[in-house]
Amino acid sequence: MRATVIHGLNDIRIEEVPDPVVRQPTDAVVRVVNACICGSDLWAYRGVASRVAGQRIGHEFLGIVEETGSEVIGFTPGDFVIAPFVWSDGSCDFCREGLHTSCPQGGIWGEVGSDGGQGEAVRVPFADGTLVKLPKEAAGEKKLLPGLLALSDVMSTGHHAAVAARVRPGSTVAVVGDGAVGLCGVLAAHRLGADRIIALGRHRDRTDIARAFGATDVVAERGDAAIEAVDELTGGRGAHAVLEAVGTEESMRTAISLARDGGAVGYVGVPHGGSAGVSITQMFDRNVALAGGVAPARAYIPELLPDVLSGAIDPGLVFDRTVDLDGVPDGYRAMDDRSALKVRIAF
Repeated sequence: MRATVIHGLNDIRIEEVPDPVVRQPTDAVVRVVNACICGSDLWAYRGVASRVAGQRIGHEFLGIVEETGSEVIGFTPGDFVIAPFVWSDGSCDFCREGLHTSCPQGGIWGEVGSDGGQGEAVRVPFADGTLVKLPKEAAGEKKLLPGLLALSDVMSTGHHAAVAARVRPGSTVAVVGDGAVGLCGVLAAHRLGADRIIALGRHRDRTDIARAFGATDVVAERGDAAIEAVDELTGGRGAHAVLEAVGTEESMRTAISLARDGGAVGYVGVPHGGSAGVSITQMFDRNVALAGGVAPARAYIPELLPDVLSGAIDPGLVFDRTVDLDGVPDGYRAMDDRSALKVRIAF
């Protein structure tokens, strides 16, 4: 079969790799229908995150179950499924508590020795604890596929930021970051009943999506200027909830400063810029809470899925380019130069 592998800085290739097989009785083999490129994949592409030459890549996919191990009870060949970006056994203390990302037997697609999601098929460890079954008829609903695919990571991650920031009906929310996760954070805040949502972003194509997702205001400034703008919009009080979806020192410092006294920051941006400028004293003095981290998508997908299936939310709008497997290297280049927001891979 063919799959995406990374060989180094800006070096993404489509190569022949061994076909996945059931190795453990809890495994399943899934034929991929849709996958995508994540903003976090770009850190490897740019050489910021280290990878072994020839390592598989990609961690978001939908597919059809082709084979199951003898101990898999929840799935049979032909089932249409979504895979969260982390696999988990579904039975440990962390999984039972809804923190599947801390499962001791878990992992993320594309780790050394595992299959990446950007390929024709994937071996799924702990299928019963990892996969979420979708209605079979949804596989033929092409308009639904982007939204369902978004649940595997970016929509669940945006929702995690909103939950961590304690978004409530009637609250004022600020969202730092206009990438796919930040935009899904806007959608999540709207879904949870926020009254005012201030999106920080300066790219018109992205802020248009933010407004479609429920943003009431857009602030194009950054840093201190953005803080001043939000301060003016909120009458000097700041936001009850701030969603941080970038991961740099500056974005975290901005997020904390945007929060009102007694507010909360939900951070989900993958850290890649240090934290020396983050002031614990500022949070202490103003009773600002900080929570977040890696989103337990497996815990959130069942909650969010009905709204995608019904059309109540459509996070699939973050996909602005679709390629086939051969087009994946160009997809990486497009996301890297920001000519594409998020690239979907259709098989």
